[in-house]
Amino acid sequence: MNLSDQDQLRLNVLLAQSLHAIRIDESRMELHALSDKGEAKVNLHANCKDEKYLKLVRQWLSTQVLGSPGGYPVFLKRWTRMGQARDYSLEKLLLLGEPEAVVAVVHANGLTNEIARRAWWCAPSSETARCLLESNHVAQGSMGPELANFLVEFLPFEESSKAMMSSVRLILQSNLVDEETKQDIWKRAKRRNAFYVGFIKQCPDSLPLESEAHPQFDTVNHLDKSNILAKKLARLFSPQGQAVIETIKVVINKPNDQDVAVEIFNTIGEYCSIDSEDKYRWRDINELEQFIPNRCDQHKDDINHITNTWPDAMPSIHALLYLSMISESLLDPIFGVTDAIGSVMRKRISHLTDSIIKQLDMLKPK
Repeated sequence: MNLSDQDQLRLNVLLAQSLHAIRIDESRMELHALSDKGEAKVNLHANCKDEKYLKLVRQWLSTQVLGSPGGYPVFLKRWTRMGQARDYSLEKLLLLGEPEAVVAVVHANGLTNEIARRAWWCAPSSETARCLLESNHVAQGSMGPELANFLVEFLPFEESSKAMMSSVRLILQSNLVDEETKQDIWKRAKRRNAFYVGFIKQCPDSLPLESEAHPQFDTVNHLDKSNILAKKLARLFSPQGQAVIETIKVVINKPNDQDVAVEIFNTIGEYCSIDSEDKYRWRDINELEQFIPNRCDQHKDDINHITNTWPDAMPSIHALLYLSMISESLLDPIFGVTDAIGSVMRKRISHLTDSIIKQLDMLKPK
């Protein structure tokens, strides 16, 4: 079966132009195209069931654009969300009127600001905006502020905590939104503490929270910078580090759901990490605690250097080593057997959160 004569004529005229992107409104049976001249619309006149006709339209587009009637190649779908679409094909994929092809484009590694503009026209959604802002080229281009502002406006309607954390993290990339907007999002975090996680991950050294430095900040800050433990303690004892600890405590005291709990556990481990090559994945908090002496032996010289200047440093060093090994793996044995959220979830993980809070308190002044 072929397309209706009037559709085939109009589509041939349309594709004779220099097109940037095509999208199909299935509910209204309309094909929209973006070109140098602006937007164009073709009303589709189905000569069979709508679903079958839309498939024929996409096959026709694929034949014209890719030279194959198979539509968006089925074998490529498995790569769509892994950023494996070939860079040179991105422009062509946006001419297929195929939603899955747009998904492939926004996940691709070779995004440019122009390709992002076309993909955004095809699928203006919060998911598309987040995917596009993961690309530095897009975030630093003219599309960056537009996408960030869209996510800001959409935040009140976001239902997924995971999406909230990701959106806030991406919005807070440098120069995308003004300081007033950042302050507004920070205020809203009092009702949705998932927002705080986005702040910690993106800008831990510039949180909108005033804190005083730890009394021992100057002591550890003047030690040899090659001492990784002293360097980490100096960061934690700085006014910015103390603000991060306070914010982490707010989140870990009352995570709303499993996504927030997982992300804050990973964030703690990443922020306190001593060595990027250390990937400790403890599933039992007691085993983690028992491993601390081994960690102390690994950093014996650094520890001696600190305690020679600050004799009472061991509790803080212990806390740092402890927190550097926190990850979502501690939650796996619990979350693997329950989908609980809210107060029920918090009760089940309280032995973990209470222990972590105790260590965080060791990094605060008495």
